[in-house]
Amino acid sequence: MPAQEKKFATIDEYINTFPEDVQLLLQDLRQAIRDAAPQAEEAISYQMPTFKLHGNLVHFAAYKKHIGFYPAPSGIEAFKEDLAPYQFSKGAIQFPIAEPIPHDLVRKIVQFRVREQLNK
Repeated sequence: MPAQEKKFATIDEYINTFPEDVQLLLQDLRQAIRDAAPQAEEAISYQMPTFKLHGNLVHFAAYKKHIGFYPAPSGIEAFKEDLAPYQFSKGAIQFPIAEPIPHDLVRKIVQFRVREQLNK
């Protein structure tokens, strides 16, 4: 995937390096995050699209077979049961590219992270 070969200045630059079908998934995920955290700022961090609110809120990235979503370990721990259908680890969730991204779940996780960041 081209994402690892280049330094990105914006999320649009990052998204535009992928095939059109993946771009649509990334734009939809980006919009779900924006809906849940309208006050968050877009950035590139660790060469990944990032939303910041009093520090890093969430990151996401595209890979060959999945979209990685990184809501911090607390965001995963709080939604472990809802994440059961997906592969996930302490800090990452994998949404298969061939399946619809669970936008409602993404919004819930992002809203949880917003509350967490605002209560810091």
